[in-house]
Amino acid sequence: MQTTTSGMTLRQPAVRWQDALPTGNGTLGALVHGHIRHEMVILNHEALWLRRAKPTVPDISAHLPELRRLLAAGQYQQATGFLDAKLREAHYAYQGVDPYHPAFDLLVEMETKAAFTHYRRSVDFSSGEVEVTWREGDTTFRRQLFVSRADDLVVMRISADRPGQIDCRTTLAAHETKSSVRMGVGTDVSGPAVPITFSSTATGTEMTLQARYDDGNAYGGLAHVFPQGGVTATDGEYVTVHGADEVLLVLALYANEASEEALPRLRDTLAATTPEYAALCARHVALHAPLFARMTLNLHDDAGRGQSTDELLMQAYDGDVPAGLLERLFAFGRYLLICSSRPGGLPANLQGVWNGDYAPAWASDYHNDENIQMNYWPALPGHLPETALPYFDYYDASLADYRNNAQAIFGCRGILAPIAQSTSGVMHGGPWLNWTAGAGWLAQLYYDYWLFTGDRTFLATRAVPFMREVALFYEDFLFAGADGTLVFSPSLSPENVPDIPGGSYATLNATMDVAIAKEVLTNLCTAVAELGLAEEHLPRWRAMVAQMPAYTLNEDGAVKEWLHPELRDNYEHRHQSHLYPVFPGFEVTEESHPELFAGMRTAVEKRLVVGLTSQTGWSLAHMANIYARLGDGDRALECLELLTRSCLGANLFTYHNDWRGQGITCHWGGPHNPPPFQIDANFGMTAAMLEMLVFSKPGLLKLLPALPARWPHGSAQGMLCRGGIELALTWDMQTGTLQATLCARHAQEVTVKFPAPVHTLQTTSAAAVAMSPLGPAYRTLTLSAGQSVTLDVNLEALKMTVPME
Repeated sequence: MQTTTSGMTLRQPAVRWQDALPTGNGTLGALVHGHIRHEMVILNHEALWLRRAKPTVPDISAHLPELRRLLAAGQYQQATGFLDAKLREAHYAYQGVDPYHPAFDLLVEMETKAAFTHYRRSVDFSSGEVEVTWREGDTTFRRQLFVSRADDLVVMRISADRPGQIDCRTTLAAHETKSSVRMGVGTDVSGPAVPITFSSTATGTEMTLQARYDDGNAYGGLAHVFPQGGVTATDGEYVTVHGADEVLLVLALYANEASEEALPRLRDTLAATTPEYAALCARHVALHAPLFARMTLNLHDDAGRGQSTDELLMQAYDGDVPAGLLERLFAFGRYLLICSSRPGGLPANLQGVWNGDYAPAWASDYHNDENIQMNYWPALPGHLPETALPYFDYYDASLADYRNNAQAIFGCRGILAPIAQSTSGVMHGGPWLNWTAGAGWLAQLYYDYWLFTGDRTFLATRAVPFMREVALFYEDFLFAGADGTLVFSPSLSPENVPDIPGGSYATLNATMDVAIAKEVLTNLCTAVAELGLAEEHLPRWRAMVAQMPAYTLNEDGAVKEWLHPELRDNYEHRHQSHLYPVFPGFEVTEESHPELFAGMRTAVEKRLVVGLTSQTGWSLAHMANIYARLGDGDRALECLELLTRSCLGANLFTYHNDWRGQGITCHWGGPHNPPPFQIDANFGMTAAMLEMLVFSKPGLLKLLPALPARWPHGSAQGMLCRGGIELALTWDMQTGTLQATLCARHAQEVTVKFPAPVHTLQTTSAAAVAMSPLGPAYRTLTLSAGQSVTLDVNLEALKMTVPME
């Protein structure tokens, strides 16, 4: 396979599952790793979680006034664990988030006949095919695998360029239970404590694996081996093929279904499947490839495009990050989202859909205070709106739990989301009970889906109902303080504590809490007006927005993380929650709030300079997005480059922190408990590059708002913008030229900001273009529904300094 931005090639085998090449169809995932003699494919199914009994959250709401009294009195340490203690007194039986776990392994063993040369392993992002190739003497061997979107099958082909050369044996086996990570949330269930019983058999050319949980629930898989030529035999465990021209394996999985019902159904499915790799692959690629092809990024820099990923990573580690690596990471993020989030299924979890541990870090769950949101930041601007649908289905299905949480913990109507969840949405224990903004942050993507797609039915039937539930909670939870502004008590800024003696996870008026409440209520008012609904709560919601406490700056000129005057800022932290108004929200912009905008910049600078060794892979990705919103492309690129040097694996999977411990990030873990792979930063990097290329809010587009000096020319096709606009860009800052093509789904007026004052502007259509009172870098366009407008722009002066060649 040719190494381009549509794929990657590595020259070393993967001896750990974390270094495997991933593929998937949104429901099923496959991790291909191992070596020439022994290839292991870990198979994942999104529905496989080690489930425990769902507890009932006891009603402790009567204790809220006492908690608020403690906070008002400044007794923060006593308040931190107050709610948790009340749950314990009520014998709350919460055992932790149920962990996601692997299904089983497909093993392929082959004997070598000569010393190998030219070993390569690769994944093609445009097709989802993983390929391993090598030479032995005068024979080239190839193993190829994909997970079909068309047929829900895992398909592998083993072939050679000379006939009769394939000798192999295969089996389905339980994934080993001794490598479980022991970090974060979730009970350690490694080793013999894994509550699953496995049974593997091989008969003729059929292989089965049956797995049964202690509660009687079951899952498993069935595979057929289709050899071309040669001799086939079985010993009850392995299917062995000798002297074949080619071997095809076709595998189907089932989850949460009795084996006696599932296996006959799967046999019928495989019996009706034409055992031809090319035909099966073509059916799959016809669905996968158009998704990936919707958007492209080309930085017009050949540095690294033809090199293996191993070579690019070594250059990045030396501090010279090739543009080709960033292009590859951008494409990889979109590829991973396509492969791990599909309509009708579950959203991408903390590891997407790929996992090789029975006790993964943080249970491989859905963290509602950053990580799940970051997973979906590139979905809409990256032209993959259907990948967001599982997110909405999952969180809508959690509403009953959220309502119970709100009533039981705080005595409020509406919904209260826990900080983390998997199979249920019941509340965590611990200090995280003080965080109330989870449902509000989750609501952002609901409203964004409407802004990007213009789907009024979705707005009316999904977004508005969810936001109403959030608003109901705020109506009951918030109260007016002595100065007339609303008070958030308890409050928490994930997952930080203020600089006070002993710190505290129970605080007052965290800036993020205020920002999210304002955003939800404002969006809800706008949506209700858009739909023409007679909403009796509108005056109340508008009044609440007007009563929100104002954002303030500290003595350093940085936006305060807690608005209460006693709570001093703590810069040594990975979360950047208080910057929500500038990103991921867009309440604060350079045009709307210049002083606050500058305070946001100071605040993030404190995190990057003072708190660098407190950062993580995902926090660097988040920081890159913030710098992009601040218009600082060089700083955004610096964050991405720091991430490539510290938190990237051989296969470009991102890690929670620097697994080498070289001081760029925090360092958690050790030789027997290494920093874990988690996928959020993969998505966050893609999102950051999108933010560097375009900022959008209804009525305003900023083109190349954060273009780094090291990207003087390039192109991007197929980006989506709020307001239902599809955008293509081509730029050359060395000549000061920019071409932008905008296609609007509905009629609108939009102000466009260019990266520098406009010298000349020509259009290819009759679209109305007018000067803007905002300045010479702005123009106002009037677009008709379905109209495509191309703008050819010459810039008066460059906003950036182009580096010397």
